[in-house]
Amino acid sequence: MADLRRSPLLDWTLLAPPVALVVLLLTWGQHIPVWLACVLALVLAAAVLAAVHHAEVVAHRVGEPFGSLVLAVAVTVIEVALIVTLMISGGADTASLARDTVFAAVMITTNGIVGISLLVGALRYGLVEFNPEGTGSALATLATLSALSLVLPTFTHSVQGPEFSPGQLTFAALASLALYGLFVFTQTGRHRDFFLPVAAPDAPDTSGDHSDPPTTRAALLGLGLLLVALVDVVGLAKVESHSIESAIAAVGFPASFVGVVIALMVLAPETLAATRAARRQRLQISLNLGYGSAMASIGLTIPAIAVASLWLQGPLLLGLGSTQLVLLTLTVLVSILTVVPGRATRLQGGVHLVLLAAFLFLAVNP
Repeated sequence: MADLRRSPLLDWTLLAPPVALVVLLLTWGQHIPVWLACVLALVLAAAVLAAVHHAEVVAHRVGEPFGSLVLAVAVTVIEVALIVTLMISGGADTASLARDTVFAAVMITTNGIVGISLLVGALRYGLVEFNPEGTGSALATLATLSALSLVLPTFTHSVQGPEFSPGQLTFAALASLALYGLFVFTQTGRHRDFFLPVAAPDAPDTSGDHSDPPTTRAALLGLGLLLVALVDVVGLAKVESHSIESAIAAVGFPASFVGVVIALMVLAPETLAATRAARRQRLQISLNLGYGSAMASIGLTIPAIAVASLWLQGPLLLGLGSTQLVLLTLTVLVSILTVVPGRATRLQGGVHLVLLAAFLFLAVNP
């Protein structure tokens, strides 16, 4: 693991967030030609990598499992802001954007982040271990949140279509907040040890991971730069959103694929951070990031959308379609079988990645 305490004056991780912010301010609201869109993609990638670095600085300072919450909550807050902004500006054409983005986030985290982490860890160490108590409680909370917010709207009858009535939406929002708050309290309170990495007998020397944490000043600087980098990531994604929509339409993909692209870009920092943790045989951190991000995506997005619905025009479609329901059900069942033993091989990682591939393929060919 790289020494998180180093901070040379011209370190690119310090320069990338403010430079990306300047680029964002200069291009905001402008028509983006193709060549400039390519440049923005490079700036966006630098902002993503910088976000991962500064998240690790903060996480190293506050320790686990608080560190895993930093990136998950920060990214989700900005994801919510992006969804609400696009829905307000897009009108009825974005009625399903929240559903598409949240469902994509759930599939990318539970199958993508978890699958990549399992595969990377197992390829390097043969067998990876984690706490089934903490991971199982996270999965149970995620399954309940998904059912309340994404499955039930498909089967309710108060309003025609896959949407909630105002009262049902209010209940779902309050239930989501309560469940997410209860989980965070459990994760950071009395049962904090359920979410700490498992020390394998043959684990490599990780003394570097236990070096003195960064100073408070360095951690606060890292937190500030992390927030700036996350704003850069979502802001630049929004600047390029028209180019993305045009490209998606040009290749014949359905409009709902925009939600998938948003989720992929916003979750890129967590994916990289989880992969790094898996390479250091700290799979529990990877699972904390994966399932924590999925829970935060639902637990914060649905309440925010419920409030924003007071100003949104047109219907708010939250219920999943039949294909999505099958994928969600299969994901939950496979995740249970993965989590219960408390250890996994490359096979489990491969199964989750195949589910992610199925989701992406069916998102393009529904």
